[in-house]
Formats: sequence, structure tokens, C-alpha cells
Amino acid sequence: MRLRTALCSTAAALSALTLLSACGSGSGTSASSSDKPLVGVDYPRSDTDFWNSYIKYTPEYAKQLGLSLKTTNSQNDVAKLTANVQTFISQGVKGIAMAPQDTAAIAPTLAQLEAKKIPVVTVDTRPDTGKVFMVVRADNRAYGEKACQYLGTKLGGKGKVVMLEGGLDSINGRDRTEAFNDCMKKDYPGVTVFGEATNWDGATAAQKLQTDLTAHPDIKGVYMESSFALAGTLQVLKQKGLLVDPKNKKHVFVVSNDGIPEELKDIAAGQIDATVSQPADLYAKYALYYLKAAIDGKTFKPGKTDHDSTIIQVRAGLLEDQLSAPLVTADGGTYGGVASVKSDDTSLWGNNL
Repeated sequence: MRLRTALCSTAAALSALTLLSACGSGSGTSASSSDKPLVGVDYPRSDTDFWNSYIKYTPEYAKQLGLSLKTTNSQNDVAKLTANVQTFISQGVKGIAMAPQDTAAIAPTLAQLEAKKIPVVTVDTRPDTGKVFMVVRADNRAYGEKACQYLGTKLGGKGKVVMLEGGLDSINGRDRTEAFNDCMKKDYPGVTVFGEATNWDGATAAQKLQTDLTAHPDIKGVYMESSFALAGTLQVLKQKGLLVDPKNKKHVFVVSNDGIPEELKDIAAGQIDATVSQPADLYAKYALYYLKAAIDGKTFKPGKTDHDSTIIQVRAGLLEDQLSAPLVTADGGTYGGVASVKSDDTSLWGNNL
């Protein structure tokens, strides 16, 4: 039976819809800061184009939703995130959005916030244990599967590929890695995968890719689990004489993951071949939307939403809104049953910064 997402009441649903469709020009009536609920948003890092885009969108949507905003940056360090949460508590925030990169170590902090009845929304990552009001994320297993289907199709089901893994202390790194491996074993058993742990570090990724290409010059595909590896991968391919047009037999097929503007330009230029567009804009929008909903006492159930996503129940007491994250290619074709959109599609956030 198909479940529909439910707000506490029809009036609440209409209210939420009005909030989400509000004009962002700032021309509407604004409340004084004392009338606006105060929320805290911890940015996980500011050294990637993806997260810098998220940082840009956050205050824009806070303004649209009528929220006062406090922000911190934990710089990919769970100890700093824990300290930042203490700062938020002392400032009297009514809710907190965070993107913990170590999804196990955040559990004690979540327990403290639950005890204080401060609702939490996690963005991009899902805690291994503990409760939050909502997880705002895309299906990260689908990221790995889409990359697998694209590369498996392009390689004709045989050959060698390198997977530059993210951090396996993160649910995202585990999901993308496991899904890519599972898909290759099931659908393309003739493809050999060299998995390389990088901990989301571009220099490490570049060094390991160079080592693999030296040992296996017949490698024909690369899956980067995030755009953190983009610059280094292109540099290594150029040094090896492999950064060539897709029609050239020496071309190495590259799939990335994020959908940043640079990736879309590189797809159009034929330097990489595909990416999965992770919605930085919608992460900011719905993180704040669900914080506002939690403060207002609204509740949600599993099912389809009105914004092209599905809320699933991950485990008892934990819901996840899985936002849309399309495969992006130069031709907008279908690969292994996976439809894609063209890299110049105006619906992609990376084309609208």
C-alpha cells in the first residue's frame, strides 16, 4: 500500500507548502528577530565546492522560512562539532542542523540534545545510532549503483576500474562503496574493481590513482565518491596522457559525485563523463524546513512527499527524506536502466549558482 507523507493536519500542510513556495526576494513582510525561532547550523567543512555551496544556500533559506540563524564550522572534526553544539545550547537555539562526518562518534551528543528536547536534523549523513527528528539525505547506495551502471555499460562489462572511496567511518562512504561493489559483482562480474581508501582526501586519492595506473596501465574507469578527488584525478590522467576526448580509445571513463559547477563543465568538455548531482540547495532548504516543522510540533510519516522525494523509516524512531539525485551525462542517455539528465540541464543546482 502506498503511504503518503502526513503532517499533523491539513492546515499544517498548507502552512508548510506556503513557507516552501515563499518568494526569496525579501519583499514580503518580515518579523522582528525576536519573533523568529533561533536555530543553529553546523557546517561540516568549507574546503570543497559542494559544502561551500551548501553554506551559501543556508542563510537564504533561513530568511525564506522566517528563522534566525547561528552557524559554526566543525571542519570535519567530531570533537569540534561537539564543542559547537555546546555553544549552540548556551545561545538558546530551538533546533540544530548538522552533518556529522563520523556517524558513530556523534551518538553521545545526540543523546544530550534529546535529553534537552532540542530537535536535530542531520544533513547528508545519518547517525549510526541515536535519534534525530529527520535525516535529509539522498539515497547514497543509489549513488554507487548509478556509477556502476554507467561504467559497466561504457566498458561493455569487462575491464578494470578504480574506486576512490570516501571515509568508511561515514555512512556515505560505506553506502557508496558497498553499493558499487555489489552492483559490479552482480551485473558486471567481468569488471575488476580496485578499491582505494582515501578518507575524502584529494591528495591521497591522486597518489593512489597514480600508483594503480602505473601497475595497471589498462585501467579504463574511475569512480570518485566525491568531487574532492576531481582536480587530482584530472591531473594524474593528464600526466599519463589519458586526458583525451571520449572518442579516443585511450580515454578513461570518469564518474564523479556531487554535481558541482566544475563537474558539469568538465562533462561538457569531455574531460569527465558523468556525475551524480547531490542536491546542495535542497539539503539547505529541507534541513531548515524540518527544523521549523519540529519547532512547530509537526510530525511526519513514511511515504511520498510533495517535493519529488520519499520519506523512509530507517529504524524505529528515525525517518529519512531521500531527495532526488540524478545521474548527469553529456547526452542525457540511459545506462544499465538508469536514466540521466544532460549536464547543461537548467534544473541542476550546479547550473544555477
